Amino acid sequence: MLNTSRIIAFVPVSDVDRAMHFYVDVLGLTVTDYTDEYCVLDAAGTCLRLTRVVELPAAEHTIVGWSVANIDVTTAELAARGLGFHRYDGIVQDQHGIWLSPKGDQVAWFSDPDGNTLSVTQFAESPATSMA
Repeated sequence: MLNTSRIIAFVPVSDVDRAMHFYVDVLGLTVTDYTDEYCVLDAAGTCLRLTRVVELPAAEHTIVGWSVANIDVTTAELAARGLGFHRYDGIVQDQHGIWLSPKGDQVAWFSDPDGNTLSVTQFAESPATSMA
């Protein structure tokens, strides 16, 4: 039933304006709608909705990730915009914070201004194939 419907991603934020500037100025997304309560962004055809919440519980996992064609170029561009990447104990990451998974996928994690963990991934295979 929902396999033909487009997904909408929701990200909880404490300050819509601050979050909007991060997602637009640092990540390069485009605003399609905005109020004090929410901001709707276009993420390559996926609707990413930043929604103001009163309490923002810290998620200990990735809440939104992007599939990228070249993780080295992407992380370099994001770093040039002032973004820092997470380092995690127990996993081996290169000098840029990129982890190489056992399947060959490469992943780097970072946070938005509210501490939401986001990621970029370069899949070893096409994303459709890697979902099998």
